[in-house]
This record gives sequence, C-alpha cells and structure tokens, in this order.
Amino acid sequence: MHSQLLFLPGALGRTELWLPVADRLAHPAPKIHIGWPGFGSTPPDPEVKGIDDLVAKVVSQINQPTALIAQSMGGVVAIRAALEKPDLVTHLVLSVTSGGIDMRKHGAQDWRASFLAAHPSLPRWFSAYQEDLTTKLPELHIPTLLLWGDADPISPVGAGERLASLLPRAKLHILPGGEHDLASTFAADVAPLIDAHLGEET
Repeated sequence: MHSQLLFLPGALGRTELWLPVADRLAHPAPKIHIGWPGFGSTPPDPEVKGIDDLVAKVVSQINQPTALIAQSMGGVVAIRAALEKPDLVTHLVLSVTSGGIDMRKHGAQDWRASFLAAHPSLPRWFSAYQEDLTTKLPELHIPTLLLWGDADPISPVGAGERLASLLPRAKLHILPGGEHDLASTFAADVAPLIDAHLGEET
C-alpha cells in the first residue's frame, strides 16, 4: 500500500492542475503536490538548474511506498524517478506525457516555440529536453495507468499506444474529447480511474 501520492505538474509547473482530481480521490494516503522551482507559484531554487535536478528533487521525496501521478512533461520526471526508485514507486499514473519517446513519429504538434513565446521568463529545462528513454521503459515493471484524450494535438493517442507497448504493466484509457488539460477538465472521470488503479496489486 502506498504511503503517499506525489502529484507532478507539466512544463508550466501548474500544481493546481491536479487539485480537482486529488480532491475527488477516495484513497487515504497523503497527497503532496510538487512544484518546479521558478515555475508558477513555486519560488526559484538556486540548487535546481535543470531536469536532472528536478528528478533528484522528486527522488528525495520517495522515502516510503509512493505513487507518482504526473502530467505531460512531468511524466518524464516521474519515469526517471521511478527508474531510480523502482522498489518504492508502487504505481504510476501518466497523463498525456511524451514519456521520453519521439513524439514526431506520432504526429504530435511541436509545442516548444509557442511555449517559449508565451512564457519567455520560464527556465528552458522542459522545452530543451530531448532524451530518449525508449530502451529504459521496459525496465519499469510498475502498474501504470496511461490517461489520454482523443482531441490532444500535443500528445496524440498514438503516443499513448506506443508507451503502452513499451511499459510491461501499462493500461491505456482514452477519454473522448479529452485535450491536454484533461486531468482537470475531466477530473470527475479521471479520479475514479486513478482510485481503481491505486487499488491494484503491485
């Protein structure tokens, strides 16, 4: 049984994105919303200078059985953290993430230019990230729920299907009409799916 649920935001660092889901979860474990330093309402941290530091920040909080629930680029951080702490990460929930695979092969819209134009003051850690985790994903024998929408140009369903084929214990759930913010806009549908997933044996 997990002792804590860690919620990770996407590239904008919007910790509030997961609040509608977290508020609806019946699971009794403490719910912790992690922010990215220098993003959104989270103050900068001079010790955090890139993705590696964000991964280390998350890994440092995995000191007991933990479920990681992550949005978009936060899913990359979650996957890398799970690879470092496979014995303590009990479950993964990945919503519309790239997961460290080549999104271009799935017709994904490149969000980086518009992201930088709209948010020039944000660190470029996510927009510059290019690591390919394809060969490492099969190592993750952790129950994984993949949440996708069929109306998301940034992370098309094909990307979810590819991740489902690479992760040994993954289940893909597609929400009709779901876009990149489905974790909040479809919270009433997403929360029961996560509760059921967290109840699965590890």
